[in-house]
Amino acid sequence: MHTALWRDNTNIPLIGDNMINNAEYIKVEAAVRYWDDAHINGDPDYDGDKTPFRVGDLWCPTIRISDGMIEDWPQGVKADFHFKVCDAGMYYLLNNKKQAIADRMNDYVPSGLCHGDKGYGDYIIFSVGDDGFIENYKNLIDFGEWQEIPF
Repeated sequence: MHTALWRDNTNIPLIGDNMINNAEYIKVEAAVRYWDDAHINGDPDYDGDKTPFRVGDLWCPTIRISDGMIEDWPQGVKADFHFKVCDAGMYYLLNNKKQAIADRMNDYVPSGLCHGDKGYGDYIIFSVGDDGFIENYKNLIDFGEWQEIPF
């Protein structure tokens, strides 16, 4: 069983704080099939060693839902992602304290992770500007696709 890389089990939310509609972030833990489907500052990343937020075989960014800003994005880095994930991703909705309130485990890529093209549930597709914001971002998260985490 996979344990989330970021979850701190000491930060259990209070009862009533786990409403999906309170989600402010989406945390991605996607098993990327081909790292060279990323272009970092215009160059293909053949081995994935230039891709921000790579942790082993996973790609693990945290995205602010309201405006598409990727947390802790390295300034000055531009990227284009067209990652094939299929059903090998784990995704979490986080509240304002960055506590998980809903998830999708080993499931299709959720709506809201493709901007500029259609991913059909198998791809994460978007570009990130050197300021850390997803280009042409719109909040397309469908909260009905998520399973609330019981506490």
